[in-house]
Amino acid sequence: MRRVRQKMISAAAALLLAAGAAQAQRTDITVGMQLEPPHLDPTSAAAGAIDQVTYANIFEGLTRFASDGSIVPGLAESWEISGDGLVYTFRLREGVKFHDGTTMDAEDVKFSLDRARGEDSQNAQKALFSAIAEVNVIDPLTVEIRLSQPNGNLLFNLAWGDAVIVAPESIADIKTNPVGTGPFRFSNWVQGDRIEIVKNPDYWGTPAKLDRATFKFISDPTAAFAAVMAEDVDVFTGFPAPENLGQFEADARFQVLVGSTEGETILSTNNKMPPLDDVRVRKAIAHAIDRQAIIDGAMFGYGTPIGTHFAPHNPAYVDLTSLSQYDPELSRKLLAEAGYPDGFTTTLKLPPPSYARRGGEIIAAQLAAVGIKVEISNLEWAQWLEQVFRGKDYGLTIVSHTEPFDIGIYARPDYYFQYDNPAFQGLMEELNATTEPTKRAAILGAAQAIIARDYVNGYLFQLAALTVANAKVVGLWANAPTQATDLTAVYWED
Repeated sequence: MRRVRQKMISAAAALLLAAGAAQAQRTDITVGMQLEPPHLDPTSAAAGAIDQVTYANIFEGLTRFASDGSIVPGLAESWEISGDGLVYTFRLREGVKFHDGTTMDAEDVKFSLDRARGEDSQNAQKALFSAIAEVNVIDPLTVEIRLSQPNGNLLFNLAWGDAVIVAPESIADIKTNPVGTGPFRFSNWVQGDRIEIVKNPDYWGTPAKLDRATFKFISDPTAAFAAVMAEDVDVFTGFPAPENLGQFEADARFQVLVGSTEGETILSTNNKMPPLDDVRVRKAIAHAIDRQAIIDGAMFGYGTPIGTHFAPHNPAYVDLTSLSQYDPELSRKLLAEAGYPDGFTTTLKLPPPSYARRGGEIIAAQLAAVGIKVEISNLEWAQWLEQVFRGKDYGLTIVSHTEPFDIGIYARPDYYFQYDNPAFQGLMEELNATTEPTKRAAILGAAQAIIARDYVNGYLFQLAALTVANAKVVGLWANAPTQATDLTAVYWED
């Protein structure tokens, strides 16, 4: 009898051990996202959803953003900068292979940067590479970048998703079959539903702790809430229903991360479309907007008011919200001065994110109160990119610019809001040539003031990074220094 009891106890212990081991061995994760990427080439589109899936997971650059926003080595293990700031010599890591087994070397770096800055480049951030005069291969592990003028932002620019290193052998199919050097390989894409990536067993660096990750696309905020609550997804980044965060905070199964992003959420304005080409009209729009009402109504209080296109957590930020405080009477006066005493009608084209759709309804009512009528069009992401971003066929739109440190877009007259100011462009050239921190901060302050006083766009709020996750998931970024769901250090705790 004693022997039988001992066997039963041993069997029960074995089952408990097996259950514990099974729990500890979980190496898959499902990540919810609101937007599906239009394709998977971060070097030829502006859609942030591409980087959300691919940045640091599939693709890597010479440098990369760490979770705190600092620039750290990526595929380049080190670099030297010449005394005049015109020559950067990068030493590449040895033994790096692309996911197809081919070796990554200096020729691939040259190909990638030449392609990004080429005449026929489709890179959405081609301006990042404008200071590069030539890229030279010194040997397989050494590449030299020569600049036409000093650029204090080069290492920062090379960390963007738009600057990742790709190979000529796989470039033809990069949009549907991305081949990078990262700790995960692309596995499968079920259009309209999910993208799957798997661990790269031949990764040059610290291996991923996860074996598999699935990015699940759920555009509707109600469905996103239901999917997380039912634990159909383990993590939801950019959670689109902030009104539900309190329920998750009160549930021990979940963790809620509230951090900062680089996302300046703006009422973007077509500066070449009458009557929006009149600064008085743009100023009237700015004073018709109650930012806090938008933050409260669309984001349930999550967001920081901004008065210019710059992140408030940046040390060089200048609070210019007083230049566009809520003042409907001033709006009406400015409209009358501009020749529109009865207001006017324009379009408001909204992409899918909740901040845009919900914020758009609130802004439409605020503008109507001063006589500006807007015709709302709800667009899918691909439509928005085609009509608004590329086609410039819009009056107003709402979008969050989540690229890091991107005030330089205002120096590009062909950018979709079509702002052309030589004085601002000159400041950006001066900034690129300046490395001393105090001087750079002064230039940035002046630049922020110019676009605020020109009322280029309606500056609304800095988007908060809202993530809901299973309480046992470890290693997620709380803040979003770039557009990324970096899974490279994510794992399940026991």
